Amino acid sequence: MSKSLVQPIGQKRLTNVAIVRLKKHGIRFEIACYKNKVLSWRSGVEKDLDEVLQSQIVYANVSKGILAKSKDLIAAFGTDDQSKICLEILEKGELQVAGKERESQLSSQFRDIATIVMQKTINPETQRPYTISMIERIMHEIHFAVDPHTSSKKQALEVIRELEKHFPIKRSPMRLRLIVPEKNFSVLMDKLNGWNASIVSKDESGNQLSVVCEIEPGLFRDCDALVRNLQGRLEILAVSVHVEGDSHVDQYDDTEDLPSKSTKESVFMVQINERLQKQKISAETRSGEEQVKQNRCSTCDAVVGDAKQYREHFKSEWHKHNLKRKTRQLPPLTAEECLADMEVGDLKADLKEYSF
Repeated sequence: MSKSLVQPIGQKRLTNVAIVRLKKHGIRFEIACYKNKVLSWRSGVEKDLDEVLQSQIVYANVSKGILAKSKDLIAAFGTDDQSKICLEILEKGELQVAGKERESQLSSQFRDIATIVMQKTINPETQRPYTISMIERIMHEIHFAVDPHTSSKKQALEVIRELEKHFPIKRSPMRLRLIVPEKNFSVLMDKLNGWNASIVSKDESGNQLSVVCEIEPGLFRDCDALVRNLQGRLEILAVSVHVEGDSHVDQYDDTEDLPSKSTKESVFMVQINERLQKQKISAETRSGEEQVKQNRCSTCDAVVGDAKQYREHFKSEWHKHNLKRKTRQLPPLTAEECLADMEVGDLKADLKEYSF
């Protein structure tokens, strides 16, 4: 009687995919997505779900092809509808990325944060913005670490507050045009003087009086509420005001005829460079000390190098030969002398074998 041939059941494993993982009720759930599509879906660029998900199946482990159990889905999500569960995992889950991709994303976000900081800050002494390279240096100086789950703008504002504690830097003012009725103009001016706002120009012709001023960005909400209460309106002329206007210094980095920076700004950069140089020198000194540290073999009376070379030396014929000499209370030999002595011993042994 012939027996049917039993074929092994192969697993369908998904590779080269972007995995989105969500842990709920102590159970891990995963979905398989196309690369570079998850972020597009979350930002609203991609609308077609089929272009994002490779399959509308919930896995316990995508790389091994293990499907999630129905009872686990019901316990965690209250339903076993895999389409709805996939949407929830896609929205709330954590995108798994490789080391190089994560490093690239963090580097790009660090640059974005530094750019926002540069656009929103000035040197209080010169009223001019710092260059992007200067901002990145002082961000490294305060040991800033990027949080990939927080927006770049929010992190930039936190960086500015931290930089203000250690370096001469502040938020650049906003330029506003405030238009209010004539009867409320005096109240507005008193409030602006209390805020230490800089008045750029006034227009007192007509029933509606206007004033162009520069205020701290933190006072914008209060200013907007004040103008509304005074039955006026507010216009934003510039979000960030610099001495050169709305242009940034980094646009002129390669220009030879750029006016030289002020002495105070130069001193500030020199201080940062000195700190970074000291850190570099101290790191080199520590590494140099580690390299200088050598190990000495008392049996061979020689310096044999670092720990790895020291261990290898104990297995060498040179060390073994000197150990034999040490037991006979003979002085140690150098590596060259040891080779010569061993060759002489081999010749003597050969002569003994061929003696008649």
